[in-house]
Amino acid sequence: MAFGIRYNSPVVLTYALICTVVFFANQSTLEALSPFVSLGPNFNAGNPLHYFNLVSYIVGHASLEHLMGNMTFILLLGPIIEEKYGSVNLFIMIILTAIVTAFLNISLFSTGLWGASGIVFMFIMLVSFTNVKEGQIPLTFILVALLFVGKEVLQSMGSDQVSQFAHILGGVVGSFFGFTGLFNKRTPEPMVAEQPINNEMTNPNDPWK
Repeated sequence: MAFGIRYNSPVVLTYALICTVVFFANQSTLEALSPFVSLGPNFNAGNPLHYFNLVSYIVGHASLEHLMGNMTFILLLGPIIEEKYGSVNLFIMIILTAIVTAFLNISLFSTGLWGASGIVFMFIMLVSFTNVKEGQIPLTFILVALLFVGKEVLQSMGSDQVSQFAHILGGVVGSFFGFTGLFNKRTPEPMVAEQPINNEMTNPNDPWK
């Protein structure tokens, strides 16, 4: 029996690969790439780079520990989510989470933002909805919210306030996606078999019969 390596989760694996390449490229160039993969505290509507930064900050990381911590969760939870929601839907959710978190961070805080932490918390909240049924709130969601988001709220009272609220915002967006089912993968309609022609309705004198 032959074994092979399968690129089983294209969005998640590509995202993780980009984050890793960007980190080591940034380190090797003495952080010359940092302005392109981080979100500054002040948004300048006249600067095209700032629009790019609204999304690009999710591939930048401050340290190897920061990168490895985020990629561990993304590679662990991401394939489950991508299988449930589909690659296109997952890509859209990542982009929307990045933009919403960026705008709220700019509106509420006076410091910058970078890293995939908001995406990680979006994944954490979404994965708790994997087996949810309509009209029900999964107990796993409640426990995850208490353990992870609750911990971030407590830690936000410390010195790393902005970072923790970025995590919370990602979790809130993920919860919204999970509750609304906005990006649930659509099941294709079953094909209806063609009905056989009723021989009784055909012309008995038909020479082709």
